[in-house]
Amino acid sequence: MIQGRPMALIMLFGLSLLNLSSEWPSNLTRPAFVTTLDETLPDSFKTARQLLFDQYQRHYPRIPTAQPVTIVEIDEETLATVGQWPWPRNRLAGLIDAIAAQKPLAIGLDIYMPEPDQTSPDKVADNLPTSAARLAAELRTLPSHDAILAQSLRAAPTILGAAALDHAAFTTRTDLRSAPILVHGTDPLHNVPRYEFVLASLPQLQDAAHGQAMLSVALEQGVVRHIPLIMGLGEKVVPSLPMEMLRLATDSSAVEVFANSSGVQAVGVADVLVPTQPGGDIWLHFASIRSTLGRYVSARDVLQGKVDPERIRNKLVLVGLTGAGVTDMRTTPLGELVPGIEIQAQVIESIFEGRFLRRPTWLKWAESALIMAFGLLIVWYVPRKNSRFAAFIRAVPKGTAFAGLLLHLANLLCCYYIFIRFGLLVDAAAIFIILSAVMGCFFSSALLHAQEQAKAEAAQAAEREDESSRKDSRGNAPLP
Repeated sequence: MIQGRPMALIMLFGLSLLNLSSEWPSNLTRPAFVTTLDETLPDSFKTARQLLFDQYQRHYPRIPTAQPVTIVEIDEETLATVGQWPWPRNRLAGLIDAIAAQKPLAIGLDIYMPEPDQTSPDKVADNLPTSAARLAAELRTLPSHDAILAQSLRAAPTILGAAALDHAAFTTRTDLRSAPILVHGTDPLHNVPRYEFVLASLPQLQDAAHGQAMLSVALEQGVVRHIPLIMGLGEKVVPSLPMEMLRLATDSSAVEVFANSSGVQAVGVADVLVPTQPGGDIWLHFASIRSTLGRYVSARDVLQGKVDPERIRNKLVLVGLTGAGVTDMRTTPLGELVPGIEIQAQVIESIFEGRFLRRPTWLKWAESALIMAFGLLIVWYVPRKNSRFAAFIRAVPKGTAFAGLLLHLANLLCCYYIFIRFGLLVDAAAIFIILSAVMGCFFSSALLHAQEQAKAEAAQAAEREDESSRKDSRGNAPLP
């Protein structure tokens, strides 16, 4: 087994570097060769890590203990009753008025309205023939649907959503009228997701609403795992919808960001402080959609006055589309396909409960130190001929595989317990892969050595048999 030591050391240090490059700590300058390595092998450890963390959640999903959010869904029943989407904005104003009448703490709209409403009376008048000049003049005296909606937005505690984009389009803008961000410490702009363009509602509507916020979520292989609480838009920091909803509900003047050279440490509003990853995002511990269906009410029932006022009073209300063909569906780590508005609700719910998943920078270093310590121990101890391990291998050759499986099972169970008990995401996959590869170097070396030894012994046996045959033939030869 001693011949396997050089290869085991190469495997240990090489895979450890590859693992570190796939999740380089933000408080360290990223060397050029690390960037090259990560770009060459982008999914080396990241995919295994993500799938493992998904399995943590699937076996232990969050069970909601509070329901601060109500989702008013524009569902199939609403569209069948009220009309297809998009609605005239005076109709949307009626929905907001009906919600506001029940005294919610805040109303967040997962709806973009970047262009004027073409069903407004003045727009209709512009399309009438000259023979209908009198009718056109009367229509122009009526308020536009955008003006009606703006009045409803101003009268209620409303927040408009916006989507961050990397590219310009006909309806995109480069600024957003958002509440101020109060930064404590270093500027977080170079750490958070940063965009140059935004798809937002008309300036008239932005002026009327009491807040603007980003709705964008991070997708990794089509799955939403972590959600940014703040983002960069040009040279300014803007809040996500959950943080802006909390700001408005607590009547706070600003969202606070705490950052240092390692990145964003926390984002807070009033007395609520949310610990974040260095990029200003959080790993969301998802609850199954089956446990959150009680937060949904149909917009049709709200318009018809059939909803219990307690479902809305003093709640954070999100308004979004769930009807088939008009909603954005997202996949969660639980393998469920949910409306995008559900993810925003789960973020708010997690903040209320104070239950977050965390993967701090020090945890990556702790994992790397553990891998190196055990790896070097394996390299030093396993090849020793007089060790108990060597004696065990000689006595029970197949027992090593069983012992290895037990150790890896203990590793997985320990990491899973830490997830349940402390909400920490420990990468058991990297520990398993690297240490298995190191052990494999010795077993492959021992196997090759055993094969060579078996061939040599077979050759010696064949030679002895041949020599014996020659002796027998000489002994049996007739005398002259």
